[in-house]
Amino acid sequence: MSFLQVLPVVVIPLLLAITLHEAGHAWVAHKLGDNTAKMLGRVSFNPIVHIDPFGTVLLPLLLLMSGAPFLFGYAKPVPVNYRNLNNPRRDMVFVALAGPAANILLVICAALLLHIVGFLPDVAGNWLVANIIFAVKINAILAVFNMLPIPPLDGGRVAVGLLPDIIARPLSRLEPYGMLIIIGLFLLPALGAQIGLNLNILWAILEPGIALVERLAMLIAP
Repeated sequence: MSFLQVLPVVVIPLLLAITLHEAGHAWVAHKLGDNTAKMLGRVSFNPIVHIDPFGTVLLPLLLLMSGAPFLFGYAKPVPVNYRNLNNPRRDMVFVALAGPAANILLVICAALLLHIVGFLPDVAGNWLVANIIFAVKINAILAVFNMLPIPPLDGGRVAVGLLPDIIARPLSRLEPYGMLIIIGLFLLPALGAQIGLNLNILWAILEPGIALVERLAMLIAP
């Protein structure tokens, strides 16, 4: 399929996935005592307030146009002042989990939508099915990827909140370097291809979790 054929079934699911992920963080932080995100208008389903020009728009488009084997994007991070939370260490875990939980909820909603496809005209039904398939895939990827135990990803914050201090403190100090580690994991397959090795470690870690989420969708689908 060409780029222009793929785009109509990518835009809506990707925007929903990223928007609800960030809105989930903002809403839970507000409910647990921190109004930072709410005062900035981030407790919202309006994608405009969550869009990062590069991460939400340019990066996915570049990956899509280049024929990359994966699609990835991100929104503006939700600002959270953890000191304002009712119980900072415990509530940090709930705030972090809210984003991936929103993506799992979208997987469930997408699978449920398949039940109405048969009532639609063929053109509309085919378009909806393509959107649903992509929605399940992108939300499964975002949910599982964000639960990697690497700060500043959500999984890193969950790990810091749950692990004993002797492990949590060194892990939290990785946060300034976390994105460099993640970028390195993304680049490893290209390096491996140059030396004749399969270094797709990131996909090997993510694939079982993604497959599990997709099986959940299949259980709900008609």
